[in-house]
Amino acid sequence: MKRCSRCRRVQPHDAFAGNRAMRDGLQAYCRECQAEHYKARQEAAGRTVRVKIPVPSGHKRCPQCEEAKPHSGWEPNRASSDGWSSYCRECRAQRNRASYFKRKYGITEAERDQMIADQDGVCVICREGPAEHVDHDHQTGKVRGVLCFSCNAALGQFKDRPDVIRRAAAYVEGNLWNPTLVAQGVYRQPS
Repeated sequence: MKRCSRCRRVQPHDAFAGNRAMRDGLQAYCRECQAEHYKARQEAAGRTVRVKIPVPSGHKRCPQCEEAKPHSGWEPNRASSDGWSSYCRECRAQRNRASYFKRKYGITEAERDQMIADQDGVCVICREGPAEHVDHDHQTGKVRGVLCFSCNAALGQFKDRPDVIRRAAAYVEGNLWNPTLVAQGVYRQPS
């Protein structure tokens, strides 16, 4: 048993948090008094303290969606105090996606969605595939549009070189590999 220095009640040792600096290894205030003291200090400094919401055992509350979800809805994280990531899987994926677009392309998800809407949801090159992949100029980093997977991969394979893309188009149209008729029975092979 130990007596709280603030409320003066005698309580069992588990009502006190640990503090290695104290002789008995426990804080001077009980957990309730320590929470009140912390809240008063934070409010005096102009900060707000989150209200603690009770969560059932085996669950954790996500600060973004504010839902208590079972531990199966969380990614493990050995570095955190409770062993689980800070945000649930869905919120974490959404935050990572938003962070990726901002970091890699300098645009928000809303801007990307607007670009897709402006393109009527289809790729600007083939006009068939769904617009899903952000295309950007590798030299300047400027976003050009949203393409389907195949067209985006093709531009990447051509290394964004217009001269190579033009030769590829001429090749597909048959201009580069078809021999030309010079005279009857005489063909000139393309060089």
